[in-house]
Amino acid sequence: MTWDIFCNVIDNFGDIGVSWRLSRQLCEEFGIEVRLWVDDLDSFLRIHPQGKRVAVQHCCGVEVRAWGEPFPEVAPGEVVIEAFGCLIPESFVARMAQAKPLWINLEYLSAEEWVRSAHLMQSPHPRLPIVKHFFFPGFFPDSGGLLIERDLLKSRDAFIADGSAQYRERMGGGFEGRLCVSLFGYGNDALECLLQTWAEGEEEILCLIPEGKIADQAKSIVAGGMGNLEIRIIPFVPQEQYDLLLWACDINFVRGEDSFVRAQWAGKPFVWQIYPQEEGIHMQKLDAFLDLYCEDFPHGDAVRKFWHAWNGDGEIGGAWREFLRCRESLGSHGESWAKRLSNHGLASSLLDFSCRFG
Repeated sequence: MTWDIFCNVIDNFGDIGVSWRLSRQLCEEFGIEVRLWVDDLDSFLRIHPQGKRVAVQHCCGVEVRAWGEPFPEVAPGEVVIEAFGCLIPESFVARMAQAKPLWINLEYLSAEEWVRSAHLMQSPHPRLPIVKHFFFPGFFPDSGGLLIERDLLKSRDAFIADGSAQYRERMGGGFEGRLCVSLFGYGNDALECLLQTWAEGEEEILCLIPEGKIADQAKSIVAGGMGNLEIRIIPFVPQEQYDLLLWACDINFVRGEDSFVRAQWAGKPFVWQIYPQEEGIHMQKLDAFLDLYCEDFPHGDAVRKFWHAWNGDGEIGGAWREFLRCRESLGSHGESWAKRLSNHGLASSLLDFSCRFG
């Protein structure tokens, strides 16, 4: 079976992160031949530095193709996925109308209730005899599930039991006796107050920040650290190694979609910076997830308060102190949450749907 996955890199690394992770899993675990079409190879090379700026290459078994004009005359695979509503070239769609592959629009992840009714909805092409299917990742049993590799949680537990000390030394050491935080995010107006709170707090904190916008912002606020806070800027982490960073830290700040999901599999306390949208629509999506995540958690108000403050809605200093007080309970909750969701994988759901379609 051959699948085509199209990725239009709009901003940051969410689009390419999900597309690349899905492509690798389909190839490595299910033996599917995947062609990943990417219109921005520079973004791809940030998360997979072993790649090259060439028209065609094979990475981790995936055929990675530069998506540009003119688009090559290639036959569609049995399944064609447009990631996040990107527009497939018209010439390719015309060939799809002849070949009749399964056409899937892989949508953005959301915990909103309407996802359940929209999942697997069909949209006939206005002119050609082919139908598009909307496929929604999600947290509900009747959604598409989440991206998770077959043995991810076993690998996580083995790393925490045996490998975290060695990894921490490679990251510069100094983790012992301190609260270790990974910070991955967009630029954030709440950052200065949070760093000041950390510096003046009772806990010694080591904050690891991958290179990028928020790292530059942090350096402009505190160069290296102050008080009880040490800021350590680390190289941008390739996707294959990002899980290790999450597993090695005590609390993880994440953003967008891909790192948001990986933080949940880590089973550690985490904080999500959702991609901002006009008129505050993103806060509805944030609350939809919090409603699920905090449903059975006794300290849900503290989590909600801090997440809101980190996303620009509230005072962050006091919210951080409340959040920190429930860290131990959040760790247990995070492990249970990850286990609960782990049996509903997105790649498996896509494959099951393709088999029913065929």
